[in-house]
Amino acid sequence: MAVEARIRELGSRHHSLDEAIQDELRRPAADDLRLKELKRKKLKLKEEMAALRGELH
Repeated sequence: MAVEARIRELGSRHHSLDEAIQDELRRPAADDLRLKELKRKKLKLKEEMAALRGELH
């Protein structure tokens, strides 16, 4: 169960990063460096969730 809770937590953070990316894209002068960093963090979370899901099966 602890793994599933961790996946849910990471999923929530992943969603928050997605919202931050969308907010940045809506800005008139989006900060490309900030977007790159947010996307990198989002990908890292996705990879961690995938690894944890692999432990469940």
